[in-house]
Amino acid sequence: MGSVQLADGELNYQIDGPQDAPVLVLSNSLGTDLHMWDTQIPAFAEYFRVVRYDTRGHGRSLVTQGPYSIEQLGRDVLALLDALHIERAHFCGLSMGGLIGQWLGINAGERLNRLIVCNTAAKIGNPDVWNPRIEMVLRDRQEAMIGLRDASIARWFTPGYSAEHPDQAKRITDMLAATSPEGYAANCAAVRDADFREQLGTIKVPTLVISGSEDAVTPPSGGLFIQEHVNSAEYAEFYAAHLSNVEVGEPFSRRVIDFLQAR
Repeated sequence: MGSVQLADGELNYQIDGPQDAPVLVLSNSLGTDLHMWDTQIPAFAEYFRVVRYDTRGHGRSLVTQGPYSIEQLGRDVLALLDALHIERAHFCGLSMGGLIGQWLGINAGERLNRLIVCNTAAKIGNPDVWNPRIEMVLRDRQEAMIGLRDASIARWFTPGYSAEHPDQAKRITDMLAATSPEGYAANCAAVRDADFREQLGTIKVPTLVISGSEDAVTPPSGGLFIQEHVNSAEYAEFYAAHLSNVEVGEPFSRRVIDFLQAR
């Protein structure tokens, strides 16, 4: 574990894998932290210098006054790369992390080698979804986070997975209950306000889009929209709900590795 000093606080990160390997940055979903990628690390660290971090408002990273924006979160990634003296990297983000990846592809493509966006969309939900959630979290605070944790099992995992792997499902959803209410609400606003539907065509880096066939939060239609609007983007779909990297495990990891190593 380490941290880099941003203008307004510290961003927590962890590095795994060989120092001289290509860099792969992993970006967490809303309500989780860098440990949502634990399943992937043994495979990814064989081939890459894996840099994963807690998005602002999550885990051990800074919690600043909201609302946040995806641009702000994307600039945090660029600051992390600068602090670690990384000129270019692969980037893989899931859900909110996928929105950050889209922003980077649109606005900082020169810093990316390849881009993977998972279980995401160019626009996720609308204010009618996000505003009541923000109000509830800021009003009820930890009680609201516990309620969101309990409801997230059905959104994040298929019933079969959560029944067969209750400890793993609990490990991930407990991250939500541990998230700062202020940080969570501020990131909800960032997701609410993001809309890249008109800008996807400006992404020029090789891109892979991954969806979960059972994902009710960001259905495959959103992933297919990205794939259709980013030139030469590849698409993969797995039987999974919202956190496909956790639920699918090794096949997810292998698809990402194959994409990143393709010539």
